[in-house]
Amino acid sequence: MRNFLACLLFAISVGCLISQKSTAQEIPGTPSATKHIVSSDSHEGVTIKIDPWTEASRYKDKFPKKSPFSKGIVALDVSFRNDNDHGIKVNLQSIRLLVQVSEDSRQELIPLSAEDVADAVTLKENTKDPTAKRSPLPIPIPSTGVKTSRDKNWTTLRDACQDAGVPSNVVAAHETVKGLIYFDLRGETDLLENAHFYLPNIVTMGDNQPLSYFDIALGRESAE
Repeated sequence: MRNFLACLLFAISVGCLISQKSTAQEIPGTPSATKHIVSSDSHEGVTIKIDPWTEASRYKDKFPKKSPFSKGIVALDVSFRNDNDHGIKVNLQSIRLLVQVSEDSRQELIPLSAEDVADAVTLKENTKDPTAKRSPLPIPIPSTGVKTSRDKNWTTLRDACQDAGVPSNVVAAHETVKGLIYFDLRGETDLLENAHFYLPNIVTMGDNQPLSYFDIALGRESAE
């Protein structure tokens, strides 16, 4: 009888622990329940992983004062892994974010520079509502000169964008380069659900042999 009671108490204790664990995993809104979808693709010894920052809280560490997200700019946290025995060079300027604005309108967005982001966030002429539904999406135009309204806040944000960005376009053998790439989505983060990250230009160091292009579908988790 004593052994039976001991076994019964043990079974009840284990059941309570399992129930508590399941409840903690299923509570919505808890940090452990938040899932960020990381899309990836690998070929020819190169792996690219993309983690879109679609929540304001993710910008607080890198941008404690002014956030690109406040003006509808979305950062993609991109890592380039090179498992080859030779280095590679990535043409970051050739990257495009392909978004389907409507059934008959597909656009190619180019990355924003650190200066572009700082202009959009801090300059008074860029105070339009980033969440307004407007089409087409903007195509950044290179700055033709220094704007007089650029101040200390502008410089601070530009430096923060540069520091958080991809630090180099060269990835050494068996190394990883990681950083943020910025796109102006005007706050329409839902466009990322069917967007594609397109990178057509990667070459091997030394002989400049091109690798096949990357076309990575966002909004879905890639199989590892």
